[in-house]
Amino acid sequence: MKLANRIITFILVVALLFTGMGTTVEKVLDDVKLGLDLQGGFEVLYEVESLVDGQNITQSVLADTTTALNNRINAFGVSEPSIQIEGEDRIRVQLAGLADQASARELLSSTANLTFRDVNDNILLDGTDLKEGGAAASFDQQNQPIVTLTLKDASKFAEVTQKVMSMGAPNNLLVVWLDFEEGVDSYAAESQKPPGEQKYQSAASVTQVLNTTDVMISGNFTVEETKNFASVLNAGSLPVKLTEIYSTSVGAQFGEDALNDTVLAGVIGVLLIFIFMLLYYRLPGFISIVTLSVFTYLVLIVFNGINAVLTLPGIAAIVLGIGMAVDANILTAERIREELRVGHTVKDAYKLGSKQSLSAIIDAQLTTLLAAVVLFYYGTSSVKGFATTLIISILLSFVTAVWGSRMLQGLLVNSGYFNNPAWFGISKSKQHSLKEGTTSLELSTKFDKLDFVGNRKKFYALSSIILVVGIIVLGVFKLNLGIDFSQGTRVEIGSDTALTQQEVIDYLDEIGYANEDVVISGDEQNVAVMRYKEDFSQQEVLDFKAQVNEQFGQEPSLSTVSATVGKELAKNAMYALALAAIGIIIYVAVRFEWRMGLGAIVSLLHDIFFIVVIFSILRLEVDITFIAAVLTIVGYSINDTIVTFDRIRENIDRQEKITSKEELAVIVNKSLRQTMGRSINTVLTVIIVVLALIFLGAPSIQNFSIALLIGLVTGIYSSICIATQVWYSLKCREMDKKGTSVVKKEKKQWGSDEPQV
Repeated sequence: MKLANRIITFILVVALLFTGMGTTVEKVLDDVKLGLDLQGGFEVLYEVESLVDGQNITQSVLADTTTALNNRINAFGVSEPSIQIEGEDRIRVQLAGLADQASARELLSSTANLTFRDVNDNILLDGTDLKEGGAAASFDQQNQPIVTLTLKDASKFAEVTQKVMSMGAPNNLLVVWLDFEEGVDSYAAESQKPPGEQKYQSAASVTQVLNTTDVMISGNFTVEETKNFASVLNAGSLPVKLTEIYSTSVGAQFGEDALNDTVLAGVIGVLLIFIFMLLYYRLPGFISIVTLSVFTYLVLIVFNGINAVLTLPGIAAIVLGIGMAVDANILTAERIREELRVGHTVKDAYKLGSKQSLSAIIDAQLTTLLAAVVLFYYGTSSVKGFATTLIISILLSFVTAVWGSRMLQGLLVNSGYFNNPAWFGISKSKQHSLKEGTTSLELSTKFDKLDFVGNRKKFYALSSIILVVGIIVLGVFKLNLGIDFSQGTRVEIGSDTALTQQEVIDYLDEIGYANEDVVISGDEQNVAVMRYKEDFSQQEVLDFKAQVNEQFGQEPSLSTVSATVGKELAKNAMYALALAAIGIIIYVAVRFEWRMGLGAIVSLLHDIFFIVVIFSILRLEVDITFIAAVLTIVGYSINDTIVTFDRIRENIDRQEKITSKEELAVIVNKSLRQTMGRSINTVLTVIIVVLALIFLGAPSIQNFSIALLIGLVTGIYSSICIATQVWYSLKCREMDKKGTSVVKKEKKQWGSDEPQV
């Protein structure tokens, strides 16, 4: 009865999970905030400059300016604007789902201009008459919220109030405006509009001459409104200039197509993973399907909970996160299969396999998390979104792929109904008789004929050839740097009909934006992509988009990067890679030993260099998402390397002593053979997803996906043929130097034993 209860508990838990997800998933998906690359919109990075000598751009000034920008944005009905201060003098604005991008850009870039007017729109005072920071939220004698202003010249305000008062009721109104330099309607006209569309801030009756610098604006304000109002007035009174140094805009059609294509690619890739796991691993594969479904659901829940914005690379990160969660399932499943082959019962194999795989899972996930954190810190915009999603995925994989999978699998295993090893993909013919002292080190594998250690010099020679050829290739072809790392403008034009290269070239020449380097892409050859060395000014962007929209019926996607931002992105990319490498070598050195850390870094540099060379040969564009791909590969590669090192450590710990280099070579070879199946299966599942993204996903993440594909393939090679061999060579050198061949043990952290020569 107790055994049957475990089956019932399993069924109930799974039923509750899927019922809960099924009834709420629609709302969860509706709550997901889509980035501008998935629904259209634009992003601008402004550099804030003062127009007055001696005026400092402080954090307070920036905060007030963002408030003013937000008030302008509200006029366009954008539900989820993103306005963030960056550094000491920059503001990044992201507006997703905005239809009228041209008007918004004009409105945002104009300087806030505070004015006091009469009902005929005659300007009586402006922002220059307001003392800097002179607006504040306060309360009147009746404890009602008000806004107070401090003017520079009391006599000037007396003249203004005298003039307004002389107009007589009902025209004796002093109207406070926050203008945007052009396109301002009169107060009389605006006053007929609904309150949400009015541009004026307040209108007060003037019944006496006011010879003072202190002005009080009262009305039906809330406390929050007075704070916002004061911030707006302070920003408006500051003569700041907003200069675009980076911008990107995506047409609504481009965003919708990118969303549909990438989601379809992700669904197909994940379904193929599910099929593979079920057919190859049987019962553990079924458990992984359950937990991976819960994993994906929880990623979206957490994403919504922190009000994150889902971008195109973010979707790729979710799909890749599923691949990483699969890795934890595969690690555990492979260890269970090994114990079954040794001859243990299903229950014992489950306990031993789960225990032995845990340290490798933790090490692998933590190093990948390190790369993701570095990417988040140095990333910008959509790349930061990618890193955010990756971090969430890694953390949640511990909950689902580790704890969840083990809890569900434990219920089935301990029920007693799954005692046949065939449930784990192990036939009776592959199961050995359990003998005292038998270990998984003695098991045969499909790769027993491969002598990795004996061929290490060949691997070194091959990598050296790649290094030399790669240097020559880079010297000749160089990298095809995108505008992110140089400067310029990238344009993507979409059409409802097929385009030809000459047609687009002729049109661009006709409208004054000549460009001979036009590439036609898209499944229906209806997308034209081109680059300009110069970064377009705001007016050029607006003019270009308007003309192209009129000609082709779709608003183009357009990105501009100034030389300053390009250099900064390149510098940050190098910092990110360097810090990730240093962090990983420190972690591996502390967790294992410094020789393993050195071997891991050599293999990572090998992977990165190979990706760079392939991109140079294929003339693929290197942009900011390329760095995201490289750091992801750093995570995957070190993941694979650590699993291999962990198995070597474990197998050495099982030996009383090692008396020769040959014995050490045998252990290294067997460790590599034992983990190779896991390495191939893990990378295969991720490659399935990456191939789906390459062939079915949005064109804008195609290069990102290609970099991942190259890195995944080279990652297996470098982990087995470079990292481990470097460690073995260093270990042998130490044995020669000390004149001993005995490996002794010293207790290390986390309860493991570390061999020391």
